[in-house]
Amino acid sequence: MKRVKTLSVRLQKELAALDNLEDRDIDTSDIPEITDAEWSRRKVGPIYRPIKKSISLRLDADVLEWFKSKGSGYQTAMNKVLREHYARSRHT
Repeated sequence: MKRVKTLSVRLQKELAALDNLEDRDIDTSDIPEITDAEWSRRKVGPIYRPIKKSISLRLDADVLEWFKSKGSGYQTAMNKVLREHYARSRHT
């Protein structure tokens, strides 16, 4: 079992102060905006890890074989195509 490190009193106070801030009081001017289209092109990174769900899916054999022919990671590639379609469709 992994041990959780206890936060110092100073850090606890700092986090409490941040938690009490209103969204409008947080300066985000130095953070570039990321559009939905840009999110759909980004690779999954250390911050965004969507929950994966195992399913049974019936696909046309030629489509499946084409994705598999691209090598390992074909399921990730299929998910990326579906995510891009999902991102485009959300705005129509």
